[in-house]
Amino acid sequence: PSSDESLRNVESGTILATVIGFMRERRLVLQNLDATVIAEAPRLASHQAKMRANLAGLLEAPEERVNLKVTSTDRMGALGRGEGIAALVVVLLDEE
Repeated sequence: PSSDESLRNVESGTILATVIGFMRERRLVLQNLDATVIAEAPRLASHQAKMRANLAGLLEAPEERVNLKVTSTDRMGALGRGEGIAALVVVLLDEE
């Protein structure tokens, strides 16, 4: 939770590595991941391919199993005012 001070300033890759450890303990493998990053700024479209490749690397998964989309809210709401960035992610796991 955002109130957990032990997670303040922890890199997302560190958190993801912990999750991958839990997956390994339970003998689960990533079948696919679909993510949408919502941000008004910075503009992410020019970074999308590199972000997808980095995410696949962190997940130790083939890049074709990772789908990453980027979008904005066209200046609507808090995200549109640049007050934050959001991500929506759906993951399918399967047993080894």
